[in-house]
Amino acid sequence: MFFLSDMLNKKLKLPAANEALPGRQRTIPTASKHHVSKRPLKGPYPDGLDQALFGLGCLWGAERLLWQTPGVWVTAVGYAGGLTPNPTYQETRTGLTGHAEVVLVVFDPREVAYAELLKIFWEAHDPTQGMRQGNDVGTTYRSAIYTFSDAQQAEAIASRDAYQAALKAAGREKITTEIDTAPQFYFAEEDHQQYLAKNPHGYCGLKGTGVACAIPDKAAV
Repeated sequence: MFFLSDMLNKKLKLPAANEALPGRQRTIPTASKHHVSKRPLKGPYPDGLDQALFGLGCLWGAERLLWQTPGVWVTAVGYAGGLTPNPTYQETRTGLTGHAEVVLVVFDPREVAYAELLKIFWEAHDPTQGMRQGNDVGTTYRSAIYTFSDAQQAEAIASRDAYQAALKAAGREKITTEIDTAPQFYFAEEDHQQYLAKNPHGYCGLKGTGVACAIPDKAAV
C-alpha cells in the first residue's frame, strides 16, 4: 500500500535532477513521414512556416485534433519540458523524466494564426487540473505551452489571462498551465505518431471545460 502511494506521489511531482532517469545520448527511432499527410516528420519544413508546441494531456487525441486543423502542415508527438535526454514512452510514464506529452505543430501563419491554435488548445482540454487530465494522472499529462518567440510568449500569456477570466465567470478553478520558452523536443516512437489514424478506435481522453475562449486581439497584446 505504501509502495502504491509513493509511486502516485512521484507521478504528481516533477523529479529533481538527482531523481531523474539518466536517458541516453542516442535519438529514439521514429517515423520519417507523417502517417496521414506523408510529409516529412522532422523536416525540412517549407520556408514561411511557424512552429508551436502544446501539451494537453494524452498525446494521441491531442495530435489528431491538431493535424485536422486547416493550415497545419504537419504534426508530431513527443516529450518536452523534462530532464531526461531522449526518453522512451515507458520512461516518461514513470514520472521520473519530468517531461510532458506534447504535440509539435508546424503551421502556415497565412492560413491559421497562432491565436487560433491557442483557442483550440484552451477549449480542447481542462487547463485547471494540475498534473492530470481526467483519468490520466501524472506529470506527463500536465497542461503546457512552450513558445518559440517573444511574440508567441506574449500571445500565450494574454490568451491564458483571457481564458482565466472566462473560467472564473463560469465558476471554474485557476489555470495551472505551464507557459515557457520551448525546450528540447524529443520525438516519440513511431507507433505513437498519428496513433489514432492507425488505430481509429483507440483511446482519446480529450475533454474540454465547455467554456469558450475569446482570444485577445493581437494588436492589444
